[in-house]
Amino acid sequence: MALNAARGNETPMATMYDVPAEALIEALAEELTDDLEEPEWAAFTKSGTNRELPPEQEAFWATRAASLLRKVAADGPVGVERLATEYGGAKRGSNRYQVAPDKRADGSRNVIRTALQQLEELDLVETADGEGRRITAEGRSLLDETAGNVLEDLDRPELERYA
Repeated sequence: MALNAARGNETPMATMYDVPAEALIEALAEELTDDLEEPEWAAFTKSGTNRELPPEQEAFWATRAASLLRKVAADGPVGVERLATEYGGAKRGSNRYQVAPDKRADGSRNVIRTALQQLEELDLVETADGEGRRITAEGRSLLDETAGNVLEDLDRPELERYA
């Protein structure tokens, strides 16, 4: 695990870029589950206008918050509008009588905004005036620690390139 050893650091440290995103988000969701409170309405709301049903995932709220934390860290100051675009998808344009191409639909801004507000309460994300949200030092530290734990746990041969 000599990731930063080439730069003269004695203790190698993993960053969020050194591990697969899916594994990192899963591990972050496990850590954030106790700290985040899922709103009452979250069980009934869709995650975007292009969806037919609410998410069936058991830990959807913690997983979405972990994914948002990673996105905010990767993309710098980013606003709810741009995050809604990234979490959106294709909305079917066809109906019974005519066929139309798919159109773009954004993700739920309320889900994103509420999750970001909860991350702000935990001091993992902060608001940059006029720029959107950015990650704090505590948030970066949590990401790096979790990435280090995930990197140690990587035991699958197809993921050796990350180690």
